[in-house]
Amino acid sequence: MSAKPWGGVFDGATDPRVEKFTESVSFDHRLYAQDVRGSIAHANMLAAVGVLTPVEAKQISVGLEEIGGEIAAGTFAFRQDLEDVHMNIERALIDRIGDVGRKLHTGRSRNDQVSTDFRLWIRDTIDQIDALLTDLQRAFVQRCGRDEGVILPGYTHLQRAQPVLANHYWLAYCEKLQRDRSRLADCRGRVNQLPLGTAALAGTTIAIDRQMVADSLGFEGVVANSLDSSSDRDFAIEFAFVLTMIAEHLSTWAEEWILWSTCEFNFLQLPQAYCTGSSIMPQKINPDVLELTRGKTARVVGNLQALLVLVKGLPLAYNRDLQEDKERVFDSADTVSACLELAAAVVAGAELNREAISSRLEHGYLDATTLMEYLIGHGVPQRSAHEIIGRLVASAMKQRMPLAELPLAEFQQAHSALDEKVFNVLGVEHAIAAFQSVGSTAPPKVAEQVASWRNHLGC
Repeated sequence: MSAKPWGGVFDGATDPRVEKFTESVSFDHRLYAQDVRGSIAHANMLAAVGVLTPVEAKQISVGLEEIGGEIAAGTFAFRQDLEDVHMNIERALIDRIGDVGRKLHTGRSRNDQVSTDFRLWIRDTIDQIDALLTDLQRAFVQRCGRDEGVILPGYTHLQRAQPVLANHYWLAYCEKLQRDRSRLADCRGRVNQLPLGTAALAGTTIAIDRQMVADSLGFEGVVANSLDSSSDRDFAIEFAFVLTMIAEHLSTWAEEWILWSTCEFNFLQLPQAYCTGSSIMPQKINPDVLELTRGKTARVVGNLQALLVLVKGLPLAYNRDLQEDKERVFDSADTVSACLELAAAVVAGAELNREAISSRLEHGYLDATTLMEYLIGHGVPQRSAHEIIGRLVASAMKQRMPLAELPLAEFQQAHSALDEKVFNVLGVEHAIAAFQSVGSTAPPKVAEQVASWRNHLGC
């Protein structure tokens, strides 16, 4: 028998440089557990339809489980000349149980076998990343008890805009992460369709039971078209996109907290366990975990772009180009998982510099919009109110004082509706209390949201 599973038609050996160039076992060995699970399910189905005897199916299952155990223990020797994890496992099975092992590949091709294993791996990884996202959400929600009532300056264009509760800020990231979890769930539904049994591209003449395999492996259904199944990598690219969105959200958070931890902002003290120092400057406490979280987003974005380019010109059905998909997906999943694991710890361990924040809260005229809306409540058109308050802000800026320190006469000169009650909406405390709309930073609305998130996350 040829050393190659496809070698019967060849009359010469493969150039060793080709073996090195085409192998994938150096990275797809990560699929070994999924390959064992899929092959056992396939063997049991072959026994159910009469291709294997029950004894043969048992021999195969026991042999595969032994091989899987050796791989997990690190005692299995992978061979580069056998190309990939699938052929390594199959050859080891044949070496152990003989011709019965040669029956396992009946009714399938490596094309649908690879796709099945990859879908199983992505499905498992989606569940793991969803758990990490949940942990990060819990870390933000658990901050809400510690930071109850703390007011922060909210920014647009990186300029101070309006006051917001710290808890409102933490829950903003819970919302982003929840959308990431929703995208993962949607992706999982499309991943969770069984391709096994569509064979190379046209299906098989053997009367297999694909639904039985789907049920055994927990797939929601079977891929309907064999040509589509052989060529499809939508599921992998969609997963890479969802990972990219998660990385983008983490990068935004990291950038913000890097700024907040500077002397210039002085909003936040990062936990030193997640910082590093300088080799020359003894005073430095550098936010390296946050910087690398921001930086590693670039590789996740790059992996998505590589996958999109990979499939852009491929004809139906399978092409060997598709071997290049796994390293990109593996790398993105590993990178995002590592970032998420550290993110939850950083969020839990950071401390707001409350005195520093509070001492500068009246800088930036955070109450100007509230004052404008106070005028609107007295029947002044929005554009007119905007201009009136803009002039008052300009006056306060020239006098280097907050709006609340302007004399009442100046307010009344600006508009008759601005009587002594105007001071009830000026200052960040009054501005925060004035908010009313659903989804706003109004304290009662935020409290409702905190309670809702605690109930949702069980924390």
